Amino acid sequence: MSKTKEQMQDIAKKLFWKQLRRFISISVLLTGGVLLLGVAIRWKAHQTIWHGNEMIWIMWSWIRKNWTASIVIVVMASALLAAFFALKTSYTYLEQVLEAAQTIYMKEENTIKLPEELREAEVQLNDVKQQLERNERAAKEAEQRKNDLIVYLAHDLKTPLTSVIGYLTLLRDEGQISEELRTKYLSISLEKAEHLEDLINEFFEITRFNLSTLTLEPSRVNLTRMLEQITYEFKPMLDEKELVCTLDAPKDLQVKWDVGKMQRVFDNLLRNAVNYSFEGGEIVFSVEEKDSDIEMVCMNQGNTIPEEKLSRIFEQFFRLDSARTTRSGGAGLGLAIAKEIVELHGGTICAESENEEIRVLIKIPKEV
Repeated sequence: MSKTKEQMQDIAKKLFWKQLRRFISISVLLTGGVLLLGVAIRWKAHQTIWHGNEMIWIMWSWIRKNWTASIVIVVMASALLAAFFALKTSYTYLEQVLEAAQTIYMKEENTIKLPEELREAEVQLNDVKQQLERNERAAKEAEQRKNDLIVYLAHDLKTPLTSVIGYLTLLRDEGQISEELRTKYLSISLEKAEHLEDLINEFFEITRFNLSTLTLEPSRVNLTRMLEQITYEFKPMLDEKELVCTLDAPKDLQVKWDVGKMQRVFDNLLRNAVNYSFEGGEIVFSVEEKDSDIEMVCMNQGNTIPEEKLSRIFEQFFRLDSARTTRSGGAGLGLAIAKEIVELHGGTICAESENEEIRVLIKIPKEV
């Protein structure tokens, strides 16, 4: 929006200078015309015998006696006339632009049309109109995905909750239950309760994402050690799918980032890599220092993501799996939050997928 504002200001400056040139041109033409008329009157005065009561003679006599005042009057009259025409044109332009601006928020597919002199303004207003329409569609789609997700999560909550209540009821009512069966029921109840906790955390994640405004609190940190710590904390998840995580990073690489938020980025990347990796595969997290930037790649082996889905994985509430298997994906906010944090640091993030490999690429300044 700030870029659009600057472009509109540039257009306004160009129109101002154009109108100023028009004002000067009209003033010069009017002044020249009047002066030519004065020369013609003078010539006529010298070629004619006057009796002293003719209008042209009276005018010429006055002009000759008040030459300086005549010039001032001519210049002022020309300037006023030029200003009138210039202001009238500017007012017409302003009316047309304001009328066109009112149509920006209308749901009409017709493009805005302005005079040739306002061609640049026409292009900018049409760009704003199209961007607003795209933003509105994206917001509606995101809201619909969020609503669908909440409905799905609410439905999913019933299954583990019913299981927990059922097994706890059996444990309460069955007095003669064997110790082996009791342990089994408690184990199942704990597993379902943990699943229930994951679902509830997804609800909180949705709420936090909608209500929080991200701001940076940069501090210096050893990036290599931070990544080593994060990958170590993922060991239980990696072992569950027999995955190996390899970290390829320079030793003791120092950066100045918002540590807490960037930890969340790496956590989300690795969690997605684990969820969408083939069992027994490898996850490679590589880091490279280039001038004033850090380039990172998180690569895992998994099903190739179709191009139409690859372009949307950083959207809010978008999930790759349409089957709603919560264990293989969260609320669809992880990568959206990661993108927002990376861009807040002045970086970029994108994804590639081919030949059963998924790569997420990040480029970010070393210091913010």
